[in-house]
Amino acid sequence: MAQPRILIIEAPYYSHIAAELMKGTKAALEEAQAQFDVVTVPGAFEIPAAIRFAALSKNPYDGYIALGCVIRGETTHYDYVCSESAHGLQQLALEHKLAIGFGILTVENEDQALARARVDKKNKGGEAAKACLAMVELKRRFGITTS
Repeated sequence: MAQPRILIIEAPYYSHIAAELMKGTKAALEEAQAQFDVVTVPGAFEIPAAIRFAALSKNPYDGYIALGCVIRGETTHYDYVCSESAHGLQQLALEHKLAIGFGILTVENEDQALARARVDKKNKGGEAAKACLAMVELKRRFGITTS
């Protein structure tokens, strides 16, 4: 069976946190011998649209990994970005049969983000990659093609 083609969509608003997420993601994909590409978007809110654009392309990917970080601030902006990015990704997965790994951290502060992003800590980038690969495999098991 062909190795999966994965698209990583990265929102590097907090570049040092994004770099840690990416490190874990790439390591997991390389271990699985998956092919992957990376695109960058301005923030977590834009990730679902980028995935949909890629899924509509002439050569869609087998799976997608959403990477980003949203840290609570002083306004309700945090709530909207967290909710809408998560909702958008879930909607894509359900309505368009997309295999998506969710690696958008939603945290209260930078310390929490780093603890979750670092490869030697919780490695949420690696977890998102593994979740994506598991969903790609599940789609294949049920005979669902990329569309």
